[in-house]
Amino acid sequence: MSGRGVIPAELERALRRGPAHAGAADTGESTCGERAAALAAAQRFGERAAAGGLADVSYAQADSPFGPLLLATSERGLLRLAFPEEEPDLVLERLARRVSPRIVEAPARLERARGELEEYFAGRRRSFELPLDWTLVGPFGERVLRAAERIPYGASLTYAQVAAQAGSPRGSRAAGNALGANPIPIVVPCHRVLRGSGALGGYAGGLQRKRFLLELEGAR
Repeated sequence: MSGRGVIPAELERALRRGPAHAGAADTGESTCGERAAALAAAQRFGERAAAGGLADVSYAQADSPFGPLLLATSERGLLRLAFPEEEPDLVLERLARRVSPRIVEAPARLERARGELEEYFAGRRRSFELPLDWTLVGPFGERVLRAAERIPYGASLTYAQVAAQAGSPRGSRAAGNALGANPIPIVVPCHRVLRGSGALGGYAGGLQRKRFLLELEGAR
């Protein structure tokens, strides 16, 4: 990144691999305590790297009714929320290719996002106030997702209505594809978009989750 100087190769690799790989070289001879200490040390390194501006992407897990979610943020804002069935290493590798290889585990950077999600799932939050990073979506996709973002809690729109708000009244199918590729589900509430008939339509997180989220918001 410009203005940040050159990071030594060893540090660059450490940032890219992150604490998730701290036990990858384990031969089976280390104790649970040693592995825990190594992971804790790696996490402290990640926090320092993020605080010192040496990392471009920070990630952490967040609890949810579905299991652990993977959250990733940049300096601009939240850029990725992955459901439990998405392999964390693959998610991080894709972020390394598309955003930056300088990725560290830094839960403190995701504290606000984790707190807002916890409040949402507990029924105490009706809207998210997080800054968002749209790097992973194209111009049309961003227009579609911003239209979805504006749908109020407990309400819904059809795919055609969202397409029209995105500037493409006949682009329902394209809008559906953009919603299906939403990199920040839940926070960007693509689950609030339904078919014209009122049927659920699709959802990358599965229809059971879509139904759960709508029922949580009192929309079904």
